[in-house]
Amino acid sequence: MNDLSQTRLWLMRAAFLFLALVILFFHLLPLTTTPSRWTGPDLLLGFACAWSLRRPEYVPALALALAFLMADLLLQRPPGLWALLALMGCENLKSRGRNLRDSSFAVEWLTVGVVIIMVMMANRFLLAISLVEVPHLPLVLSELGMTLLFYPLIVLVTHGLMRVRKTAPGDLDAHGQRA
Repeated sequence: MNDLSQTRLWLMRAAFLFLALVILFFHLLPLTTTPSRWTGPDLLLGFACAWSLRRPEYVPALALALAFLMADLLLQRPPGLWALLALMGCENLKSRGRNLRDSSFAVEWLTVGVVIIMVMMANRFLLAISLVEVPHLPLVLSELGMTLLFYPLIVLVTHGLMRVRKTAPGDLDAHGQRA
């Protein structure tokens, strides 16, 4: 399929929203019934970061906001806070995408790591100052660590299976302009 086609653009946007629904579906399944001392990675944030860096036109701000707000509502988090912070982080990565496309994966991983750490710290800080119950620090740190450790696997799935690759310097975007 040609990367220029509007059909591919809208199919990939729908694919991202479908991916968000699948992640949330498996997150809501009652697979464990006892409290745990650790938590898994935030796959939705990981995929959103990977797609935002690689093909920002596939994840417009409205789709990201919708996916993260839906996650807030379904996972019973304060509505809108995580969605806003994650959206700001992804938009920051979109703005850096052109500068990072020629860099190594280690630089990309470090950049995404810093953004994820900042989003999680801001979330924790804003919850604390608004007097909302803050998740236990070991759970937040395990989620952060797992998200950062799973990011290379997320990129591998994104690149290999979903065919969401970085733009090359001469590529054209969906509007026919140089990327």
